[in-house]
Amino acid sequence: MLVEMKQKSQVTIPSELVKKLKLKPGDKLEIEEKDGCIIITPVAIIPRDQMWFCSKEWQADELEVEQQIREGRVKTAEFGSKIACI
Repeated sequence: MLVEMKQKSQVTIPSELVKKLKLKPGDKLEIEEKDGCIIITPVAIIPRDQMWFCSKEWQADELEVEQQIREGRVKTAEFGSKIACI
């Protein structure tokens, strides 16, 4: 798609791409140059206090738990008014 650079180095992302990538005002985009090309990549900013959730180890554990749930290997037990997964 051909777009024109405006004043102050601004370009408009074509609406078809905005819809396809589900971009919204305020989304963050990383811009880099590689071999003479401009690459624009949507990114999600994760607060530092939630970075642990994105670690490879945590995600691997999440996949394991999801597999256990699918296989019916997770049970619940009631302790008074509280429920715990075991």
